Amino acid sequence: MLNRTSLARWAPLPLRLMVGYGFTMHGVLKLDRGVDVFAAALEGLGLPAPHLLAWVTIAIELSGGIAMLVGAYVEWVSVPMIIVLLVALFMVHLPFGFSSIKFLAVTAEGPQFGKPGIECDLLYLACVATLLIGGPGPFAIDTWRRRRATAQSVSVR
Repeated sequence: MLNRTSLARWAPLPLRLMVGYGFTMHGVLKLDRGVDVFAAALEGLGLPAPHLLAWVTIAIELSGGIAMLVGAYVEWVSVPMIIVLLVALFMVHLPFGFSSIKFLAVTAEGPQFGKPGIECDLLYLACVATLLIGGPGPFAIDTWRRRRATAQSVSVR
């Protein structure tokens, strides 16, 4: 029989991998479409310095995503990632309600969906909060660094 306590230490791993992959892919997609396209969207939302904000957002998504994937500096990268999520939640998705999937119809081109609400933003926020509270889990650089620091402090005594 599986012991829940021994399995619990693995709980952060899928969260960290999903958040890391999701953020990294959002950054890559913004670069692929063009920074100017994303900056125009930010300008349309009325945000200040849209080109600077576009580059900062992309940098946070790429660096934060990669850091989450490898479990490095999770506490540090979480703060700017939360800010990006909150801006997306309040400035982009809130007017469209809660659900991230709004099925509209099936046409000859396939299923048609409406604009996503805040659901995915909230899920990402919940994942990041869980990682901040519970730590990055196994296979994380932060976990390895903490073990190494603890071992060094014990060997110094």
